[in-house]
Amino acid sequence: MQKYLIKNITVVNEGLSSVRDVLIKNGRIEKIDRTINADPDAQEINGEGKNLLPGVIDDQVHFREPGLTHKATIYSEAKAAIAGGTTSFMEMPNTIPPVFTQELLEEKYAIAARTSLANYSFYMGTSNENPDEALRTNDKRRNVCGIKIFMGSSTGGLLVDNYITLDKIFRESEVLIATHCEDEKIIRANYDRLKKEKDILLPSDHPLIRDENACFESSLVAIQFAKKYNTRLHILHISTEKELQLFSNMVPLDQKRITAEVCVHHLHFTAFDYDILGNRIKCNPAIKAPLNKQALWNALLDDRLDVIATDHAPHTLEEKGFQRNPDGSLSQTAGNPYEKSHAGLPLGQHSLLLMLHYVKEGRITIEKVVEKMSHSVATCFQIADRGFIREGYHADMVIVDLNQQTLINKENILYKCGWSPLESFTMPAVVTHTFVNGSMVYGNGQWNESQMGQRLEFKAP
Repeated sequence: MQKYLIKNITVVNEGLSSVRDVLIKNGRIEKIDRTINADPDAQEINGEGKNLLPGVIDDQVHFREPGLTHKATIYSEAKAAIAGGTTSFMEMPNTIPPVFTQELLEEKYAIAARTSLANYSFYMGTSNENPDEALRTNDKRRNVCGIKIFMGSSTGGLLVDNYITLDKIFRESEVLIATHCEDEKIIRANYDRLKKEKDILLPSDHPLIRDENACFESSLVAIQFAKKYNTRLHILHISTEKELQLFSNMVPLDQKRITAEVCVHHLHFTAFDYDILGNRIKCNPAIKAPLNKQALWNALLDDRLDVIATDHAPHTLEEKGFQRNPDGSLSQTAGNPYEKSHAGLPLGQHSLLLMLHYVKEGRITIEKVVEKMSHSVATCFQIADRGFIREGYHADMVIVDLNQQTLINKENILYKCGWSPLESFTMPAVVTHTFVNGSMVYGNGQWNESQMGQRLEFKAP
């Protein structure tokens, strides 16, 4: 395995930024010091003027394989993620078929073992009918990230709205439960009301249908179940100010039993952006009014929100109701209105760059970005030997240059779907290198695909 010596780089880790040398050997971080003598066996990288961060760990992605590979594959989306500085991901069960059995879960692991350049884990799926099968995940708590419950509408029978089923899973689960919280009855009532008021629904109606109350009521139910049984609960993609009253910053993260995630698109977009981007930013839970965005930022910075993720969810342009013009621009297609447009955004390649944009704006420090995208994810999920730049840990790291810029366009988008809601946005940083398990998979635009990622391992509770 290649040996690397990174010289004179600003290491951003555990709240501090300091210039260090870092030696990578046998897939691990061998040494961190002010000066490490040159090693004739090591490839030396000049890190002067650049920053070394622990690789991003994205705890919520949808890579669409199997069954939806016209949108994305584990290979294509893991590669895009690595180009953006993400070295590990946790992927969701709403594929075709949905992951309702342990055998189907292991099939996804087998695909990743063959094709994923990034490290990986997969959530076990739940339905109203499979609680016993889902709970077999208890026997895999060292190598499965958790059980996913859609407590709002989804595809493929993944909605779990039977309280007897929910009670059983929360009572008996020994692994983390991750929830998508939106109340289906509230959503349906809002939809029916708006349909009576207008003939054609628009993208701007999306946050009115999937509103704050739908999110709050569902999150409240999940928290009530978790508190009843002291279950380890992680609520995904918080999108409303109202929900924030449900979360606390009064105890350290490693002692929390209930944690919360915020996604980059809810920190970046608001309901005002539907006028320009339309269905391209249609997602569940919806992007909402600006007051929610500001509240999410406040809660992120004061640690009521614990981690930043993407909910990377690619769809084709056609499924979004758009087409690519000869000049590269996008235009809306006829006959594919809001209601037919699929919900979800491709974001995995650009999440770190987007947060570095907010670093440059002064909204968040680079140390806090590293905390929320790497350290806290590793702590939240008890991931073994990852998420920090520490001697002995897996060498999952990313080098970023904050003195260069990245213009997002169709030529450098690596998602299989070929588009991004951030197209034409100039990011004030460049990802120059990404290391996964000590292998420089991506370096200055060049790829080394000789080594696949590893299955994530979790510490026993």
